[in-house]
Parts: sequence; C-alpha cells; structure tokens
Amino acid sequence: MRLGESGCIELQLPFDAVTQAQLRAVRPRGQWSGRRGCWQFPLEAAAVLRHQFGSRFAVEPELQRWFGWLEQPLPPLPPHRNLVQLAELGQPLPDGRQLFAHQRAAARWLLARRGAVLADAMGLGKTLTALAAARAMVRAADCRIVVVAPAGLHRHWRQEASALQLQLELLSWARLPAELPPAGTVLIADEAHYAQNLHTSRTQAFLRLSRHPRLRAVWLLSGTPMKNGRPVQLLPLLAAIGHPLAADQRAYEERYCQGHWLERGGKRQWQAMGATNLEELQRLTRPLVLHRRKQDCLELPPKQRQLLPVRLSEAEGQGFQHRLQLKVDDYRRRAAAGLVRRDAEVLAVFTALRQISAEYKLPAASALVNRLQGEGDAVVVFTAFVASAQLLHQRLGGALLTGRQPPAERQQIVDAFQAGAHQLLISTFGVGGLGFTLHRARHVVLLERPWTPGDAEQAEDRCHRIGMQGPLQCHWLQLGVADQMVDDLIASKAARIDQLLSRRSLPGMVRQLLERW
Repeated sequence: MRLGESGCIELQLPFDAVTQAQLRAVRPRGQWSGRRGCWQFPLEAAAVLRHQFGSRFAVEPELQRWFGWLEQPLPPLPPHRNLVQLAELGQPLPDGRQLFAHQRAAARWLLARRGAVLADAMGLGKTLTALAAARAMVRAADCRIVVVAPAGLHRHWRQEASALQLQLELLSWARLPAELPPAGTVLIADEAHYAQNLHTSRTQAFLRLSRHPRLRAVWLLSGTPMKNGRPVQLLPLLAAIGHPLAADQRAYEERYCQGHWLERGGKRQWQAMGATNLEELQRLTRPLVLHRRKQDCLELPPKQRQLLPVRLSEAEGQGFQHRLQLKVDDYRRRAAAGLVRRDAEVLAVFTALRQISAEYKLPAASALVNRLQGEGDAVVVFTAFVASAQLLHQRLGGALLTGRQPPAERQQIVDAFQAGAHQLLISTFGVGGLGFTLHRARHVVLLERPWTPGDAEQAEDRCHRIGMQGPLQCHWLQLGVADQMVDDLIASKAARIDQLLSRRSLPGMVRQLLERW
C-alpha cells in the first residue's frame, strides 16, 4: 500500500483472483487504474483496508503517517454561528475598508463549508472574502493559511493579508509541495481553473494537498470554473472539495460529458468533451458552488460590447492570401520531413490565419486607439500574440505588458498606468488578463479573442471593477471568417456556462425582463 499522486490509497499486487474479489467488495468502492497498474481507493476506505489487508501488504511510511493522522483527527471546530462571530464581518478592516454586503454573505457561506468553490465574477473581491473567512478559522483553531496562486498574484495576496493582519504561506501552481504542516491548515486556491485537467501532474499534486488529513478547509476561487464550457473541467474542482459527484469519474463523464468509446486508428479511445444534463448538474453542485454576477451584487456602470468589422483592400487581401499560402507550404514541407504531425494541419493553418489577421488589423486598431485617446480616455488593448503587441507598441507607444517581463516589473507597469503615467496599456491575454486591476480604462480593445469565453471575460473585467468612474466600452475587432468562428464559439460556450452556473434571483429576472421590454 502506498500514497498515490492525487492523495488516494494505492494497492499494488500480483494477480490473485481471491484478493481481487475482496478488493471489489471494499466500500467505499475502489477503481483499477491501468495507467498506474494498481487499485485506487479514497481515504475514506483507510480503516477497512488496514483491517482486511494491513497484515498482508507492506505499507509505505508516507501512507503510514497519513493513517496515523486519520486515527487522531483534529479537534472539532466551533459551530457556524461562533465562526461568523469571530469573523467580525460587519466591523471595519484594520486599514479602514468595509466589506460589501455580497462579500459578507460569501464569507458566511464559506464558513459553513469545509470544501467549496467561490466562483463569483471577476472584480467582486474573492481574495478579501476568502481571507475574511480564513481569519475566523485562525481565531477559532489557530489554523495556518496556505494560498496557492499564480506567482504574479502573490503581491496582491500579501497586500490583502496585511490589511487583515494575517500571515500567509504562498505557493505557486508551478511548485506544489507534497505535504502540508501537521497543524490544521486552511487551503485557498486562487485561479483554481489551473487544475482543470485530471491528467496533469499539477492537478494531481493539488488533489493530494486538498485531501490531506490535517486540512481544516479547502476553498477554491475562480471566476471561470468551467472556462471552456465543458463539464469535464469542473470535475477536478469537485474532486478537490470532496463532492460526491467526483467519486466516480466514469459515471460523471457518461452522465454530463457525453462520455463514450471512439474507434480511432484501430484503437479505442475514451472521449468526454461534450455537455449534457446541465440543469441537473447545476442543481447537484449548487450547494458547494457559489456563482454571482456583478449586476447581481453591485451597481457598477454598464459594460457594452461592440463588434467592429475590419475591411481589407484588394491589395491587402492578396498579400494576406500570399502569406497564408507560405505558412501552409512551410507546414507541409515540415510534415513531409517528419518534423510535425500530418493530421494537425487544419489547426496549424487556423492558428496561422489568426496570427496574420492580428497583424492586418493593426492599422484599424491604431486608428481606433488614436481616436479614443483624442477624446481623453484611457485605453487597454489585449492580444493573444506577443509579436502583435510589440508592433502595436511601436506604432502607438504607451505601456507594454507581456510574459517576457518579470512579475515585479509587470505590477510596476500596471501601477504606473493606474496612476495616469500612460493613457494606453497594450498587453497579452495571458498576462494582463490575470489578476490585475485596470479600472482606470474607459475602453478595452480586443485585437482578437482567446479560445475560451472565460479568458475573454477575464480580460474585459480587469477594467470592469469596483472603483471605475464611468461605463466601459469593449471593442472587438473582427476580420474574416476566423474571427467570426471564434466569436460564435465563445457565444455558444458562454451560454452553456451560464446555464450551469447562474443563480437566477427574482429581482434579477425582473430586471432582465424590463431591459428586454
């Protein structure tokens, strides 16, 4: 017996029909993992496994330590009422700020759950909400607070923790430890959608932390818990918080992801990329997943989107076609030489089409930005490609924000923009669309859109936040079929996400009805 990568109990043994039958009878049920070559059981089966097989299987020291912790659990926490009192949610924070009503409600909601997903929209203050709830846990049981967050957001977490006079242990998603301290821990995972693929080592390492016997609570924060509109992406998050739906991966994928076997190249492959029974999934996950939109919580100025078609002259169109043909010819030469896969040509051509389109939209983007700046407004431009960002920066100046800058320098650039040093900020989606506050901008220009509605929403909501001084106008430049396809895809995925996560309140439904009328 050993401790698995994801925090489950693994049993490895030579084939024995009798023992195999005994393992199938264990409850909670285990599963045979062909990839790992062993049986896998949840920690809840520890007592049964030790009783029936403890004398027949060697137990590795790491698992033995977890067994000891399971036999000596942490003292119980006070009742929810006492935890809410300890949180002092109605009192001003040490830095003078006051929690909003929706933040107080979310903190009370978190304190009632040892595993939960806070999926409020970007800009509703999930960081401060989670820390306010964690402060009550620290006061009640002297817990340690461990936060897993992208490295670029560590400074923000330190600032908010300092405002609450809390000590944090900050971890990066790129470097997750194998263990947590023996004392009780509150584990908070920011941008929890980083763990949306069960097959990655990062997700496995995070699941191991979330199942640690010395864990007091695990709270996941993500404005986009299902970034691509696929329920399969929600499964790892449900597993991390111990939701019953995640106990049987195959049953979940068959029921909600259209899981089925597919014959490809003479081999059977399991496919689970669809979406079905979303209303049922929303009902079953609702007790542990809280998602609220900005219009449900705040009276923010409106956010409006505007599609701006880009037209090319005949000469520009010919140049576009020529550049695309060069890309296709180059790919086929590399495929013939065995350097790239032959069956990926469609995706490679589509990516090249989007890159070339981004460059051909630069004149239109420049004219738009110049007009908006001429009206005295601050502008943020997002693009998926570093080369496009650099070319636009050469044309227009302003501040440039890409992944080639260290995290500390990125924050300095954002601070300078917010302070008014620049009227224009040009950024890639992967950097500027994550964690920063850019509410000084009155206009957001998306040169092209990322593949997922979550990323597009994240980018826009860097500016549509508490503290903004007026309405936000979002400009989507659209050139040709490629942009139309991506934008239509975003719309269909966004509708699917809204169906799963939305919580319709009566005032919200009436407001929507009045707006339509």
